[in-house]
Amino acid sequence: MKPIRDNDTIQIEITSFCPKNCSNCTRFCHHYKKPWFMSLDDFKRAVDSMVGFKSMTGIMGGEPILHPQFEEFCKYLNTKIPPEQCGIWTCFPAGKEHLGSLIADTFGHVFLNDHSRADILHAPFLVSIDEVVKDKGDMWYMVDYCWAQRSWSASINPNGAWFCEIAASMAMLFDIKETAWPVEPLWWTRVPMDYVEQIKRFCPMCGGAVPLKWRYSPETVDDVSPLMLERLKAIDSPKIKRGEFEIHDLQMCQENRQKATYKDNNYRNDIAARYGLFLVINQKGFWTPFKKVVGGLK
Repeated sequence: MKPIRDNDTIQIEITSFCPKNCSNCTRFCHHYKKPWFMSLDDFKRAVDSMVGFKSMTGIMGGEPILHPQFEEFCKYLNTKIPPEQCGIWTCFPAGKEHLGSLIADTFGHVFLNDHSRADILHAPFLVSIDEVVKDKGDMWYMVDYCWAQRSWSASINPNGAWFCEIAASMAMLFDIKETAWPVEPLWWTRVPMDYVEQIKRFCPMCGGAVPLKWRYSPETVDDVSPLMLERLKAIDSPKIKRGEFEIHDLQMCQENRQKATYKDNNYRNDIAARYGLFLVINQKGFWTPFKKVVGGLK
């Protein structure tokens, strides 16, 4: 497990609303009966708690640009954290093109992915590892070396702060609050020994640490394990009701397909152009947005 302060990003999750319906979405957006939106007070508390964090504070959804208070959020974020330490995860949805300048002024980093390409792979996080790996010693070993926790983000959502973004997503989906950390200054200085309650509660439910076949995003189908299917039925998941799932066979396999073939500049810049932006890859491996102006970039 990785200390949170060593993450390159901590996410502030501001909504579950998303116009996409991707397979194996890490935020489980279409399993909610109605989307949720973070309040401005909760957002301010989250941003205030990140002051002093030396790496990136990310804004994520769902689709964060579709939050009805997105412009207010950006303005507050800019008073606390400089653009070079702010990132946004977005598909640049249609209808918000007028926000291009605001986005360029607020965020020094963009992770832009509209999931429209057929070569985008998503891991089956809703296949519970405790249903796949029967030897619990092996299970906890895999959990301790989970690639998602080691390479992705910790998160803040309306239920609190979490050591792992997938744990945060599950806590929100199943409305689990008892292991949440308060959103307060320096919460992100916690180290792995502080994660124990959250690990025990969420890691056995998650498929991130176990080698399983990934699914192409545009298929719209979620892979679920049998017990997870019952959990999703219990919350009246619309995606389950629509039959947009497949029960996993619980067989482990090594995923050898290339997962990042879609990461080319032309793909992202064609999307960003709708917002009057041009993206340049930066040292962090993200894209810095620049406003297009007559005669060049700004």
